Amino acid sequence: MDRPRQSAPGVHLWVVQRVTAMLLGLFVVVHLVTIVTAVRGGLSAREILDRTQGNEASLLFYVVFALAAGLHGAIGLRNIAAETIGLRGRGADIAWLVVGLLTAGFGIRAAIGLYA
Repeated sequence: MDRPRQSAPGVHLWVVQRVTAMLLGLFVVVHLVTIVTAVRGGLSAREILDRTQGNEASLLFYVVFALAAGLHGAIGLRNIAAETIGLRGRGADIAWLVVGLLTAGFGIRAAIGLYA
């Protein structure tokens, strides 16, 4: 009886990298259009903050944005480190995951600051 084939961890990372890239493409466009629209509309920083505070949709948008950016960046750095300096293995993978989550955490903290 054949054992079921298990996919390599690299395949999962490749998929996450591509999905986060698609999310980031969309989120960056929405973010920039929102900024340009607000500035051209004459909104001040205070007025923009007034609109984001207590807005759950804004909080969700920026939390997902931060998570996507953190994971995307960490996977990219992991691949660069593996290809250029040979940094590979479980320990390196865990280190890059921590870097990604920390980066995402900083973004989420900023989003919560806009929401609160």
